[in-house]
Amino acid sequence: MRSKFDEQLRQLNGEMTRMGTMIETAIQDTIDAFFSRNVEKARQIMADDELVDREQKEIETICFQLLIRQQPVARDLRTITAAMKMVTDMERIGDHAADIAELTVMLADSPKLREAEHIRKMAAEAVVMLLQAVEAYVERDMDKARAVIAHDDVVDALFVTVKAELIEMMRCDAAYAEYAADLLMVSKYLERIGDHATNIAEWVIFSLDDRTGGEGVHNGH
Repeated sequence: MRSKFDEQLRQLNGEMTRMGTMIETAIQDTIDAFFSRNVEKARQIMADDELVDREQKEIETICFQLLIRQQPVARDLRTITAAMKMVTDMERIGDHAADIAELTVMLADSPKLREAEHIRKMAAEAVVMLLQAVEAYVERDMDKARAVIAHDDVVDALFVTVKAELIEMMRCDAAYAEYAADLLMVSKYLERIGDHATNIAEWVIFSLDDRTGGEGVHNGH
């Protein structure tokens, strides 16, 4: 019976990794599409968000099967519960990638202005957080999860920098105002992605922390 349970847990880990890869790709592609004004790619990202939603449902189904059929012990129960909470944050990250893609489509006919390089840096740092958070879950690595939580400060600091740059952009030339506002929205979505990656890492700690049963770990970014 336990071997069957362990097999399904491995399947769950595989699907979690798969979903993490899907949303990592979505973030990277949507930033590239935004700055290159690639409307076709942006529309594809928006369409592919349905695949992320489908993967979330697949993972939730595996979790329910584990809960119903296998009668998990306390540690297993925390692992399964964490996975169900994590995929909610992962799905929302996919939504934010689609939101940025939608902005790309809306801006298709507007003149391409200057690029805020720190936004690309924010995206890269958010992807690092996401990948490490999923790896921490699969590898049962609490130290890696804690490193993700600490790394959120980097994304938050970049957001502050971007906001200051965009305010200066608007101050210097009113022609940049609308573009700067859109860039600010993109950076806000990236900040939220960092928050969701932090949530994922906190659920990893919940799943591994035998001493506290995980209580009080998740702060609900």
